[in-house]
Amino acid sequence: MSDLEDIAREMGAGEAWEEANGSPWLRPEGLDVRRMAQVMLAHDARFVTITARAESEDEPAAMRLSYHWDLEGRLLTIETRIAEGGMASIRETCPAADWIEREIHDCFAVEFQGARPEPLLLRPGQSPGVFRGEDE
Repeated sequence: MSDLEDIAREMGAGEAWEEANGSPWLRPEGLDVRRMAQVMLAHDARFVTITARAESEDEPAAMRLSYHWDLEGRLLTIETRIAEGGMASIRETCPAADWIEREIHDCFAVEFQGARPEPLLLRPGQSPGVFRGEDE
């Protein structure tokens, strides 16, 4: 298996992997997600999906994204806080991310710089953020 610490260094994560929920997790702040995608693909990892969640119940606007990758049959999760103003899109490097980035935008109003602007789930006139209570 690829050395996870080498992968973290190549991403510039500056953090150590930890075991959580039966698989390795990396939680760097300020992660360059485009670099992460390049590094993971260079190690022949397969993109699985992205999940979004509120950082806490007290602060639902503060969101975290978890990028899930399959590396040699093992699920790896790289989680980071959404930067002010949104998150970089990884769809240019990893086209499989296009659909889930659009879904996260529609449901949680996360702006992905460089992503396709077309809604995936929203009806005409509906605003992004339906899972955040921003669509009345």
